[in-house]
Amino acid sequence: MKIRSFAGLAVCSVLFAVSLASPTQAQDRDRLVKTTSSRPINQPTTATPAPPAASQIKTLSSSKPVLTSEPIVQKPLIEKTGSTSAVNALAALAGKASHYNVSTSGQMMNSIAAKLGIPYRYGAEGPNRYDCSGFVWSVFRDAGFGFDRTSAAAYWNEFEPVTGDDRFKFGTLVFFNGLGHVGIVADKDGFYQASSSKGITYSKFEGYWAKRITGFRRVPTVVAKPATTPAVTTAAAAQIATEVK
Repeated sequence: MKIRSFAGLAVCSVLFAVSLASPTQAQDRDRLVKTTSSRPINQPTTATPAPPAASQIKTLSSSKPVLTSEPIVQKPLIEKTGSTSAVNALAALAGKASHYNVSTSGQMMNSIAAKLGIPYRYGAEGPNRYDCSGFVWSVFRDAGFGFDRTSAAAYWNEFEPVTGDDRFKFGTLVFFNGLGHVGIVADKDGFYQASSSKGITYSKFEGYWAKRITGFRRVPTVVAKPATTPAVTTAAAAQIATEVK
């Protein structure tokens, strides 16, 4: 009986000693702390790119323009050519087929260019209004011709007929609508006239006017005075070329 009491006492002592040692060992054990990342688990990571090497920087700077806040305005690639150029128009107009010499033709061209766009008025002969026969008379007068200003029908009866290719030489008079209208031939494509709707203008034969041609006449050079003004100015050639386009 004493032996059992002694054994039980010994067991209790051992258990008490173990219980005192356990907290200390728990405190001495390394703790594993699981850190929580603020990045979602499935989100890919983006590595910061390394700066380019010096040789790469030099290549890039030489191959690409530097961007600025100022807009870059490019000049138009389209250039005026042919008859739209004043210089080329001058040569083309002065050299075209005409009934008259270069000086006389040039004076006629200058006169036409100065009148382009002036309004129409029946019976007027300038300088602020013209009808068809008044326009024709004024152009020839400016080139040194001395015939009287009259009607289209009178011009038809007064001047000499023109046939063949001569009909489309610059300076030929072209008549329409049974001698009710008259203009000055520019070339085979068109003529200058005092239009009731557009004033002094260039018009094409093709279409409306081709169907209404009555015939052609030529003002003889014997009624012209010696020319003293320049053949044709650059400004006049440019203005006529703009109208003809």
